[in-house]
Amino acid sequence: MNKTEQLRTLYQECNLTKEDVHKHQFYTIITRTGIEKIMFAKGIKITYQEITVNQGYCAVKAIATLNDETIETYGSASVETSHNKYYLEMAEKRAMSRAILKLTKGYSFGVYGEDEADAFKK
Repeated sequence: MNKTEQLRTLYQECNLTKEDVHKHQFYTIITRTGIEKIMFAKGIKITYQEITVNQGYCAVKAIATLNDETIETYGSASVETSHNKYYLEMAEKRAMSRAILKLTKGYSFGVYGEDEADAFKK
């Protein structure tokens, strides 16, 4: 199955709409709503652990499970990586996006989460 077919299958399985996805110059970006739809449609469970939390930097570990597969990944945010000043929440969103995309193999077909970088916003 090629990348376009994989993406089409993900859209159909998770009831994604054109509002849930947009094209970046080089990537397909799934919006926050799309990430949530994928999580609920697939039954992905995520727990979080705070790694570092301070005024200028936060890092969060996400532990996500889909069926019998479990992955661990991280999200972070700081003054250098986020225009938003709520770093802990941004780190959580980034960890969630990464966990969901790793479990659904999204990265393998060129999909990224909107929250992964401020440059990915519409």
